[in-house]
Amino acid sequence: MTELKAGDPAPDVTLATGDGGTLALSQMRGHAIVLYFYPKDDTPGCTTEAMDFTARKAAFEMAGAYVIGVSKDDAASHAKFTGKHAITITLASDADGSVSDAFGVWKEKSNYGRKYMGIERSTFLIDAEGRVAEIWRGVRVPGHADKVLAAAEALGHAETNPLVS
Repeated sequence: MTELKAGDPAPDVTLATGDGGTLALSQMRGHAIVLYFYPKDDTPGCTTEAMDFTARKAAFEMAGAYVIGVSKDDAASHAKFTGKHAITITLASDADGSVSDAFGVWKEKSNYGRKYMGIERSTFLIDAEGRVAEIWRGVRVPGHADKVLAAAEALGHAETNPLVS
């Protein structure tokens, strides 16, 4: 599989949402999407990242962008995680790994010499036409949400966001 790059059409995947429903990225056409992948609920880096995106949720909405976090955790784990940390962005479950595979974030990782497969912390900014506008791979959490917000604001799709009146 060829790695996604800016300008490519975003894969049309269906996400399992925390409320038991599903959301296809194709349903979001006309709106920018910040799709960020993180390894695991309620771990230090993942918690900080989710809280950073939550703190900027209104600014992302003003920029016309929806923020969706994706991990392999199930809906029950997401519910516990969001409740514990007052996270208000949408979290989606990728239990079967198909979404991670489609975006090329399921990678071999190494920790203290042990190799294993896991989600590479990555963020994809998808424009209103469904094309990948920008990609951040191997994300370092501090300052990341601000960088993504600046890029979302540069897309300028606030007029297409039904959350902005």
